[in-house]
Amino acid sequence: MGRPAGFEYEEHGDGTVAIRHHGRVVTRLRGGRAQKFLAEAQSGDGQLVMARWTGNYKHGNERTSRQHPRNR
Repeated sequence: MGRPAGFEYEEHGDGTVAIRHHGRVVTRLRGGRAQKFLAEAQSGDGQLVMARWTGNYKHGNERTSRQHPRNR
């Protein structure tokens, strides 16, 4: 499984945070969720944190589910 890449975020003056993936806005966070995200992003691996918050990350089971009999 590859590492998440291509994420960036930008803080706005009104307290919102826009998370982008390859230049496209994928989510906007406001209020308490934005503050919680910023604290987590600055203390950990930013790419992984943004991938988790946007839901854009692999779960590791894609290959096994592809081989399941109902998906053949």
